[in-house]
Amino acid sequence: MRNKKVTFITQAAVIAALYVVLTFMANALGLANYAVQVRFSEALTILPYFTPAAIPGLFAGCILSNILTGCMPLDVLFGSLATLAGAVGTYLLRKHKWLTPLPPIIANVIVVPYVLAYVYQFEGSIHYFRLTVGAGEVISCGILGMILLFTLEKHAKKAVTF
Repeated sequence: MRNKKVTFITQAAVIAALYVVLTFMANALGLANYAVQVRFSEALTILPYFTPAAIPGLFAGCILSNILTGCMPLDVLFGSLATLAGAVGTYLLRKHKWLTPLPPIIANVIVVPYVLAYVYQFEGSIHYFRLTVGAGEVISCGILGMILLFTLEKHAKKAVTF
């Protein structure tokens, strides 16, 4: 018999760890921070389509990633809240597969430009940052996330259950 709480916590922890590792990979390539962000970890924001455990997993993974990559405290807070909002939105849209990447894209396009402009004081307008953040999120969530979704969905029937 499976213990649902243990499974939930384990899934959340694995997702958080994957988020951190993938953010570090993007960070090593110079893609995780600044005006244009292509965080490979953001592809994981489609995981609430499969399991609600992804919601706390993504939130914790984003908090840890932002702290460990040296982000400012307000970025840790608001960037992580944007990821949380996106994950919840994805979960709520799970019956509409093609819409699942939209909540994290929208949440980050709304929140992150203000972080870039006011926390980091990068040169550029909010509208410019919306374009750059939006482009990165479309790549991360829209393209990579949907590739991940269809790959996982294809293999989900073969998954081992305990």
